[in-house]
Amino acid sequence: MSKLVVQVVEAFDLMPKDEQGSSSPFVEVGFDGQRRRTATKHKDLNPSWNEMLVFDINNPRDLDYKTIDVSVYSDRQGARGHHLHFLGRLKISGASVPSSESGSSVQHYPLDKRGLFSNVKGEIALKLYAVHGGAPQEPVVQQHAVPSSVAAENEGTGRFEEPEFQNTPFEEINTNSFDEEEVKVEMKKKKKEKEVRTFHSIGTGAGGPPQSAPPPMREKPPVVETRADFAKAAAPATSVMQMQMPRQNPDYMLVETRPPVAARLRYRGGDKISSTYDLVEQMHYLYVNVVKARDLPVIDLSGSLDPYVEVKLGNYKGQTKHFEKNQNPVWRQIFAFSKERVQSNLLEVAVKDKALGKDDFVGKVVFDVMEIPLRVPPDSPLAPQWYRLADKRGDKIKGEIMLAVWMGTQADESFPEAWHSDAHNISHSNLSNTRSKVFFSPKLHYLRVHVMEAQDLVPYDKGRLPDPYVKVAVGNQTRMTKVQQRTIHPVWDDPLMFVASEPFEDYIIISVEDKIGPGKDEILGRAMVPLREVPQRFETGKPPDPRWLNLQKPSKAEEEGEKKKEKFSSKILLRFFLEAGYHVLDESTHFSSDLQPSSKHLRKSSIGILELGILSARNLLPMKMREGKTTDAYCVAKYGNKWVRTRTLLDTLTPRWNEQYTWEVHDPCTVITVGVFDNAHTNGSKDDARDQKIGKVRVRLSTLEIDRVYTHYYPLLVLTPLGLRKHGELQLALRFTCTAWVNMVAQYGRPLLPKMHYVNPIPVMHTDWLRHQAMQIVAARLLRAEPPLRREVVEYMLDVDYHMWSLRRSKANFHRIMSVLSWITTVYKWFNDICHWRKPITTCLVHVLFLILVCYPELILPTIFLYLFVIGIWNYRFRPRHPPHMDAWLSQADSAHPDELDEEFDSFPTSRPSDIVRMRYDRLRSVAGRVQTVVGDLASQWERAHAILSWRDPRATAILIILSLIWAVFIYVTPFQVVAVLFGLYWLRHPRFRSKLPSVAVNFFKKLPSKSDMLI
Repeated sequence: MSKLVVQVVEAFDLMPKDEQGSSSPFVEVGFDGQRRRTATKHKDLNPSWNEMLVFDINNPRDLDYKTIDVSVYSDRQGARGHHLHFLGRLKISGASVPSSESGSSVQHYPLDKRGLFSNVKGEIALKLYAVHGGAPQEPVVQQHAVPSSVAAENEGTGRFEEPEFQNTPFEEINTNSFDEEEVKVEMKKKKKEKEVRTFHSIGTGAGGPPQSAPPPMREKPPVVETRADFAKAAAPATSVMQMQMPRQNPDYMLVETRPPVAARLRYRGGDKISSTYDLVEQMHYLYVNVVKARDLPVIDLSGSLDPYVEVKLGNYKGQTKHFEKNQNPVWRQIFAFSKERVQSNLLEVAVKDKALGKDDFVGKVVFDVMEIPLRVPPDSPLAPQWYRLADKRGDKIKGEIMLAVWMGTQADESFPEAWHSDAHNISHSNLSNTRSKVFFSPKLHYLRVHVMEAQDLVPYDKGRLPDPYVKVAVGNQTRMTKVQQRTIHPVWDDPLMFVASEPFEDYIIISVEDKIGPGKDEILGRAMVPLREVPQRFETGKPPDPRWLNLQKPSKAEEEGEKKKEKFSSKILLRFFLEAGYHVLDESTHFSSDLQPSSKHLRKSSIGILELGILSARNLLPMKMREGKTTDAYCVAKYGNKWVRTRTLLDTLTPRWNEQYTWEVHDPCTVITVGVFDNAHTNGSKDDARDQKIGKVRVRLSTLEIDRVYTHYYPLLVLTPLGLRKHGELQLALRFTCTAWVNMVAQYGRPLLPKMHYVNPIPVMHTDWLRHQAMQIVAARLLRAEPPLRREVVEYMLDVDYHMWSLRRSKANFHRIMSVLSWITTVYKWFNDICHWRKPITTCLVHVLFLILVCYPELILPTIFLYLFVIGIWNYRFRPRHPPHMDAWLSQADSAHPDELDEEFDSFPTSRPSDIVRMRYDRLRSVAGRVQTVVGDLASQWERAHAILSWRDPRATAILIILSLIWAVFIYVTPFQVVAVLFGLYWLRHPRFRSKLPSVAVNFFKKLPSKSDMLI
C-alpha cells in the first residue's frame, strides 16, 4: 500500500503565547481523514522535532487532488491538549509531493493565519514524499504507552493528544532513545550558542554507537544568490527595522551566473572588439554571401538551365532558390555557419542544375576555411568578388559566380537575414519564421466622440414616433448611446471613447437607428467621417467646436432614384477629436513599460539606456514530443513600443541565442518583459497553429543599480490547469545606464501618467474596455509583420486576461494586504512589550526618550526623520542583490488547489457542468459571507464612533460631553507638558498596576449603539 511521509524537521521564530514570552509548540498534520501529531517542545520558539509522520494513501491517483493540512499549536498546560493556542497553519497540495525520497528535500514554508485577526509569524521546515509499494524506513521510536482512557478520549475528539504522566510537568516526551547526559550537553550548547543553528545526530535505542550523520540534502547550485549571514544567524526577534525575506521553492529562485561577456571581463586581454556587444558571449560565424552568377554553361540536352547554389561545409548544407531557364541568375542570399560546428577545413560552393531526377553538377568554388578573412564591425561590408567555376577535377570552366566569404560575429549586420546552419531542414517559405526581427507597436490615440443631439428625424412608420439611439463604429469597435423615447428631436449628450491607430485609414461611421422591438432596429440615417480629418487636442486645450452632419438615407433611397436629389435631410450634432495628451494603455499600469503620451511633442526626454542580452536557456521541456522533436525556442522582449524577437533555434533544449538589444528609457519606474515560446511554424504548419508559451520574466528597472551588469538564470514558470510548472531557465544579462541624473531624480517627483490622466481622468468603467481594444489593435498590427508576432504571443506578453476573476490571485492580493499591514501588528506588539515591561532596559530607555521629547517638543520631528534614516541604513545590509522575478509563493501558484486553477482557466461564460458551477457559487457565497461579517464589524465600529455625539444613546452622550468639559478645563489650567507626562506614564505603567479587564474607555465605546440591530 502506498504511504505519504511527512517529516517535520523544525520551526523558526514562532509567536510567543504565554506570559513568559515563549510557547510549547507541537505540529498536527491531517491527510485524507487521518491525523498525526508530533511531541511537544516545551518553552521553545525555535523547536526541532525531526519526526516522521506516515499516512496511508488509499488511491495514489487521487494524491494530486488531496490537501495536506499542517497546523502548529502551543500546548499551554504541557501534557494535555485542552488549552491550545494557534501558532499557524499551511495547506500543501498533493500535486507538489515528490514520488520518491530521493527527489524530495527539506522545504521552508511560512505559516499562514487562520483568520483575519490572527497573530501569526514564523516558518516551518518539512520534507514530504510518497512511497509506493511499501512502508518507509522509520526510525526506532521509544514512546510512552498511552492509557486506554486517554486513547478513547482522543478517538472521540479526532485529535491525538499526549497523556498526563506523573513525572515532571516539563519533561519532554522523547522521540528517540538516547542517554540523559547527551541531552544535557545538547541543552547547554543550545543556551550558549543560541545564535548558531547546529543539529546533532542522535543514536537509536539499540545501545550501540551513534549512527553516522544522515546524507546531506540535495545540493543547491553554488551560485544561488543567498546571504550567508541569514543562513547562519538565528531567527531575529520581531523588530520594526527587520526586513522580511520571502520563502519559496529553491527551484523557483534566481541563479547568478558569470558568463564570459566583455562587460564582466572589463575587456581583459585587450578584447575591446566586443565593446559594443558586451552583454553576450561572442559567437563566430562563417558568412557566405551568394550574390549572382553569369555565363553559366548549359548542361541539359534540352538547352536550358535551372541553376541554384549549394553551400556545403562539413555535414551542413544550404541551398538557394532555383531559377528556371536562366544563365545569369541573381540570388542575393547569405548563409551563416556556426564556427563551433565547423567539421571541415574546406568550404564548397557548387552551382547545380535542377532536374527531375538527380540534379546535374555545373561547377564549384572551394575555399580554405583557415584562409578566410575576419571582418570586425564597424568595418564596411566585405565587397563580393567574381570567381571562376571549376569542374569536379578542379579545372576551370565557363561561368562565374559572385561571392563574399568572411568570418564574423553575431554583431554583423548580415546576421539577422542570414540562413543559419541549424535551420538546414527548413524550407525557404518557412525560413522567415525563424529570423530575428525588431517590431514597433502602432502609435495609438484615444478618440472622443460626443454625441449631443439630432433634429428632424424621419421614421419609416409615419404613424409612430421613433425611439432613436446612435451607434458609432470605428474599425472593429462599436459603442451605442442610450435610447430616447418617442421623439424626433432627441438629445443624448453621451461621450464615447475609442482607440485609433496611425496611419488613420479607418472611418467614423455614425448611424441613427430606431429601436422598434427586441432585435429589430431600423436605420434612420448614416454619416461617415474619415479619421484623417479629425482634429487633435493637445493637453488641456479647448476641445474643437461641435459639427452638424447630414444624415444620409439608407441605400434603398439611392436605388429608387439617384437623379432626384433631396433638399431636406436629418442632422446630428457631434463633437469628435483625437486626444494627443493621453497615454493609451495596452498593458496593465502595474507592470507597464511605456507611460509616454501619444503626442511626440509632449514626451519626456530620455534619462538612460537599457541593454538586454538574451544569452541562453537550459533544461527546457520538450514541446514537440509527438513530432519526434524537442523544442524550437525563440524569445520575445517588449519594452515601450519596441518589440524584439530572437532567431529560432531548432530542436534543442539548451539554445544559445547571444543576442543583444537596446532601448531608450524615459521613466525608471517601468518594467521590461521577456517571454520564451516554441515555434510551431517551422515545418509548414497550418496558419492556425499556435506557438506554445514556455514562460516569461518581468524585471522592474527601478530595482536595478546604475551601470551594474546582472547575469542570472531566471526560472520559466507557467501556471497550467494542472498546477505550476517549471519549463526551464532563461539566462539574461541586464544593464541600466543613466545618461541624465538630474532628470532621473526629478522623475520620482512627477506623476506616473501624463497630465491629462489627472486633469480629465478616464472613467474606470471605460478603462478596461479601452485597454482590451488597444491590445487587439496591437496584436492585429504585429500579426501583419514578416515574420509575424502572432496573437497568442502578444496576448501572453501583455497579459490580456489579467483582469479576469481568479480565486488564487484574490488570495494572493489578500496576503499582500495583510503583509503590508503586518507592521501595525509589529509596532503594537513592540509597544505592548514595553508597556508590560517584558524588556526592562528598552522600557526604561523609552521612558527617558519620552520625557526628553515632552520637555523639548522641537526634537519630535527631527527624531522621527532620524529614526527613518537609521532604519534605511540598517536595512541597507539586507537589500536585494538580484532583480525581482516571478514569485511563486507570493502568487499562491505553488499551493493553489486544482479546482481553483480549473476555475481560473475556465472560459467566460463558463463551460463547466452545472454541479461544478453550483459548488463554486456556494464556495463564493461562503467566502463572501466571511467578508460580509468583517465589513459589518468595521461598519459597527464606525457607527459607534458616529453615535458618540449624535445623542442616539442620550446617557452616553451626556456622560461624554460632561467629561469633555471637565477635561477641557483641566487641560486649560494645567501645562501641556504636565498632561503629556501624566498620560504617558499612565500608559507605560508597570504590569503590577494593570488589570486584565478592558479599560473604562474600551467598555464605554463598545456599549455605544450601532445600526446592526436595525438590519432586517
